[in-house]
Order: sequence, then C-alpha cells, then structure tokens
Amino acid sequence: MSYTGHLDTFARDNLPPRALWPELGFELPELQYPSRLNCAAELLDKPVTRGHGHRVALRSPDGECTYTQLFTQANRLANVLVREMGLRPGNRVLLRGPNNPMMAACWFAVMKAGGVCVATMPLLRAKELGEIVEKAEITHALCDKRLEEEMKKVASRHLKQVRYWYDAGAESLDELALKQPLWFTNVATAADDVALIAFTSGTTGRPKGTMHFHRDVIAMSDLFPRSCLGMHKDDVVCGTPPLAFTFGLGGMLCFPMRYGASSVLIEKHTPESLLQTIERYRATVCFTTPIMYRQMAGLAERFDLSSLSRCVSAGEALPDATRRAFRDATGIEIIDGIGSTEMIHIFISHTPERVRRGATGYAIPGYQATVLNDALEPCKPGEVGRLAVKGPTGCRYLADERQRQYVISEGKMRGWNLTGDAYMMDADGYFFFQARTDDMIISAGYNIAGPEVEDALLAHPAVAECGVIGAPDAERGTIVKAFVVLKPGNEKTEDLKKALQEHVKNAIAPYKYPRAIEFMDSLPRTETGKVQRFKLRTP
Repeated sequence: MSYTGHLDTFARDNLPPRALWPELGFELPELQYPSRLNCAAELLDKPVTRGHGHRVALRSPDGECTYTQLFTQANRLANVLVREMGLRPGNRVLLRGPNNPMMAACWFAVMKAGGVCVATMPLLRAKELGEIVEKAEITHALCDKRLEEEMKKVASRHLKQVRYWYDAGAESLDELALKQPLWFTNVATAADDVALIAFTSGTTGRPKGTMHFHRDVIAMSDLFPRSCLGMHKDDVVCGTPPLAFTFGLGGMLCFPMRYGASSVLIEKHTPESLLQTIERYRATVCFTTPIMYRQMAGLAERFDLSSLSRCVSAGEALPDATRRAFRDATGIEIIDGIGSTEMIHIFISHTPERVRRGATGYAIPGYQATVLNDALEPCKPGEVGRLAVKGPTGCRYLADERQRQYVISEGKMRGWNLTGDAYMMDADGYFFFQARTDDMIISAGYNIAGPEVEDALLAHPAVAECGVIGAPDAERGTIVKAFVVLKPGNEKTEDLKKALQEHVKNAIAPYKYPRAIEFMDSLPRTETGKVQRFKLRTP
C-alpha cells in the first residue's frame, strides 16, 4: 500500500487483514495507474484543463450543465466541506439525494476534498441510516432538503456536521457555496486511498460496507464501458439506477465523464418517463433493470427511439423473454451484465454482437471468472456451481467477519471472490445464471435481506412469527413474499395484509415491503427450530 493522503486513517485502519484481501490483477495497459490518484481529477478536472469545458456534462429538466460549470460547483462545495464544515481528508461524508446535478457535484466535491463518500438511497429510514452512520463512524453529511425528516431522526455519537441543499438561509449548502472561491486544490490522495464505502444488506440484514479505492473508480470506468459499450464523447446516457448504487455511480456519472460524454439525471422514472427521456434528450445509452425493459417494450412504439443504440441491464437476471420482447419492439439487443457492490461494477457481460441466448455473457477484459464446486474446485462445463471472479477490483468489507465468506482465503483458489450466485459455464466461457446461493432477495434491481423484513414484521403486534423469501413474479422477476403466523385473536383478512405492508414501509425502506403475504397456522422448522425457507419456496 502506498503513502496515504488521508489524515483520518479510519478507512485504511479498518480494511480487512491483507491475508484476506482478494487477489488483484492489472495486466491490461489501461489499468496502469500512478501511485497518486484522485478520481475527481481524472473524471472532472482533466476534461476542463484539456479544453473540453464547454461540453455538456449533465442534463436535467432544469437545464444543462457544462463540464466547467460542474467543475466550479464541485470546487465551491469542496471549499464548503473544508472551510465551513472542517472536513479532514479521510473523514466519512454521508451523501443523500436523488439523481440530480447537485448530488453529482457533491460527490465530486467529497472526492476532491479527500473525503470518503458514503452515498445512501433516498428511501432509507432513520434506523437504517443510523446503522450506516455508526458502522462507518460518519462525521459529515450533505443532504437534499427534501430528505431532512429522516436525517434529523438519526441519533449518532459521530455525526457532527450536516448541511442541506435546495435549502434557504445563510447556512444552507447552496448559500455557503456561493461565497466560496471557484478553485480548489485537490487532496493528493493515493491510488489505494478509500474513495467510497458502498453499503449493501447482508443476508442477515446487518449492513456490510464495501470499501473502494480511487483506483477502483477509474478501473471500473476503463473496462466495461470501453470493451462492451464502446462509449465515446458524443454519447448521451440516461437510466434509472441511483447514484447511491455503484451500478448507478458508474453508469450514470463516472462512465460518461470518463469519455467526455453527458448524462441525463432525472430524479424518478416510470417506464413511460424513461422512454420520454430517451426521445427528448436523444439519448444513445440506457441503463436500467429487466422489469423496466419488460414494461418499456409494450410502450416503445409510441416514442421516437431512433437515437438509442445501446441498452444495459443489470441488478438481477435478465429473462430471455424480456430480451426478445425489447428487441422485437426496438431492434436493440440488450447488453446483460452481472456485477456486485463488492466488485464495484459489472465483470461479466458481452457486446451486442456476441450475445448468447440465456447467458449473462463472458468475463469482460480485465477479469477472470469460473464456476466452483463445494470443494472450491473448478466445475466442468455444464455443471452448476458457485460463481468466482477476480480482476483489478475486489471485495474489502469494512471491519466485517463476513470477508472470509466472500473472498477465498486458502487453497489454490485463494484470492478469488465468491459472489453468492449459482452459475453454469459452457465450453465457450459463457455464464448462465441459475439462482442465488444465499438468502438475498433481488427484486427490481434492489438487494433485500429477508431477515430484515422479518424483523420489521415481527414488530407488529399481530404477528407471532414469519418467514420471508423471494418468490417468482411474471412482472418483477422476483418479489418479497412473507409467510405470517398471527397471534391468537387476529383474523386472516386482506385488510390486515395491507396493514402489515404499510407497517413495513414505515419501518424500513418502502421498496423492501412484502408484495405478497400468505397467512399460515405454522412455519416449517428443523428439529433445532430454524425456519426451513426452502420449503416455503416450494409450492
């Protein structure tokens, strides 16, 4: 590890022991990075200093923002963080907001100031935010004013400084930024200084913080968009993944910035509004989930999609029926991909010309992938096993014993990352998704831990016990389904189902609520009392 640019070394101090690190590889020429690297300088400053500042970086319903305008706004916000909020390099900064230009500018400001960004979904509740703040010992926060209610409920012994944008008053982030200089000297971070901590739910519901370096941010931008998308400066990118997800951070911000392109940031999308966005902004690239493509296919004929050339699907498995329906409606072959928060972005995908029916794709240049049996030995072609991958990025959990579960720590496969997916690989190196190997539920692109939903349901006075699984659904691919045993005196009514759903929505992020509830007299259990979820999954 190189000399750090951080004064607060919390993130570096809480990396896993080196013996538990993934094996990293940087064989490709584009992955040769200097020891000093600040990803904001690479993605934002260089286009400006090289004479491309006049080009449009961000588009939104409020207008356009050039690279120079985004550069100066990020500089002003970085000055606010340092001069007004006392940020020291290495401090963690909670970032909360939907996909809009201010959210993007704040992200770059944190990078410039040497902070460690912890971006969170706008739908998260105070309980979930509090767990993240405590685990990452977050000291500063930048938040959209519209999300103030849950932010103010967060009780923390660490969080000292909070500023809101789209706010009024002299202490608002907007007003403070206007008083700052247009220039900022970026912190000289090391390539292996932590740039961001992305949180993902574990199968137990306990959040896991995945730590990614400045080098990782640039590496993800130099691989998938180059090898599978052929991204270039005239591209206009749109889509639905939030910037708080690494899928969205890459696709909606870092990828287009790396190639001098532009991104359309819309706070909330429906299938119809996404199609309208493609038509209005003449978008060339779209990032979204299978459920959106499925719904867009039925509406596509009503819109001018002639500008659109590439569509990327990730977040959950892409059904072949969805791929064919969208191709029939638009003429576009969807580019499927699998990535993970632990790996930061997509590592298996394909070009439109190399699609294979039913397959996610092949390991993209820079990564290796294989399928392992229970003895952690490579499977033969056609055998189903555990997906393992390695490349220039890999899993580094923040002070978490679950590091051993994700990264193989011994044997000939030491250093490979186990993603938690069951796959089959054919003789040509194409990978075919089979199922998850853990209890994680992936619905409409969101990772949802069943035990977390169970905890929320059990807090309702009518619930005696419950079990939560992912159930197949024709529309959404997978939905959260709860099997509930009621306490005596409660009737199994539709009104009670709705009440339980609302209870969960108010307790945790609304997208985690059970869309289906089935009342039972008892749950199937083992002799030791554990719920047999595999029996709940079997009709």
